[in-house]
Formats: sequence, C-alpha cells, structure tokens
Amino acid sequence: MVIRVGTYNVRSMYDDNAALARVIRAMAPDVLCVQEAPRLLRWRSRRAELARASGLRVVAGRRWGGVAVLAAPSTRVIHAEGHLLRPFMGLERRGVAIAVVECEDTRITVASVHLDLVAAARLCHAIEIMNLVESAAERFGAPIVLAGDVNEQPGGAAFRYFARRLADCYPLAPRGDGLTFTARAPGKRLDMVFAAPGLSVRSCGGVDAPAADLEAATDHLPVVAELLAS
Repeated sequence: MVIRVGTYNVRSMYDDNAALARVIRAMAPDVLCVQEAPRLLRWRSRRAELARASGLRVVAGRRWGGVAVLAAPSTRVIHAEGHLLRPFMGLERRGVAIAVVECEDTRITVASVHLDLVAAARLCHAIEIMNLVESAAERFGAPIVLAGDVNEQPGGAAFRYFARRLADCYPLAPRGDGLTFTARAPGKRLDMVFAAPGLSVRSCGGVDAPAADLEAATDHLPVVAELLAS
C-alpha cells in the first residue's frame, strides 16, 4: 500500500487558516508532519482546530519545539512520543515529534523536525533526533520516515548527516521543482522527506493546490512523498 507522508511549516497559523486547511486537504496525507505548530495561547485547541478543518487528528507533539504529527482517520497510531532537544543559549528551543503508525499492513516510524537557523545547532540536533527516532523504529520494527523544515539546502552538514542514513526522497522520484521557500517566490529547498531503506519512493514534491491558497496559507510550500513498502 502507498502511504502519503507530508510536511508543512504552518508559521504558527498566523496567516489564512482557511487556505491552510484547503491546502492540507489537497495534500491528502495519511500522515502529516507539521512545523511551527502553535505554541502560545490556546495552543492545544488551535492545533486541534487545524486538524479538524483538514480532516486529520493530532497524534504527537509537545507544546514547546513547535513540531507535531497529524494523521488521517484511517491511519492507526501504535505509539507516540515527543522530546525537547538540547538547549542552546539564545536560540529557540527545538523538539521532535515521533509517531509509529500503520496504514493497512504497512507500519512506519514518522518524525517531524524543525532544525535551527544556526549550523552548529542544526547538526547537533540532527544527531540527537536520529538517535531518538532509531530507538523508536527498532522497538516497533517500523522503518523511519523523517520530514520537516531542515533550514538548510542539500549539501549542508545536517542534510548530509540525515542523507547518510536515510534517502532524500525528492531526487528519487521528483514532482515539480522541489523548491519550498518562500511560498510567494520559491528559491530554496528547505522542506524535505527522508525515508529508510525498505521504503520505495513513488513520488515526492509539491501539491496540486491553487496558487492563491499556497501563497496565503503560510510562508513555506508543502511537500508530499508517496512511499511504498518494498
């Protein structure tokens, strides 16, 4: 069975939330990794509102760190956990949200990540994230899919660290030009999906949604990968 795993930086839902929900529905994800999920006033209810409007439900993610995993009603959740990562003085607190999910007979370990703007913190957190995700994947016998806003383009140190362990899905079966930032004038590929060996990539890239909605929803473009157990 094909599993659709998406990633989307929603900029704390500061923009057009109706457009945001329409874009997520167009993504039609079985699992969605969210970055910059609301963290302040009414953070739980605002995340839940977005999930409901998008036809999904929140299954993993803590308040701080701003990452979450959402899942479709048909996606079975086996396990969920969230972790804060090592703090760096003066930098935003980062986290990882992990969910082990099952779609029919295919089980995967999904991690939503949002790395820092500072290169040293990005690499440190990439290593910490992989240790946490690999532990969950081993416990549940479910290959890893890691998705999120990496805040660097291919070739950066954190990207290379992930790519030595997981496959960068986009170049394996590209859909569109892959550029995700900014939504109004895409010039960088910052938002990515990585998948473990044992998962084949049928497609990876942008979403067929109205340009007006993509520009109004948030400052990043979404990415969806269609994955198939080998």
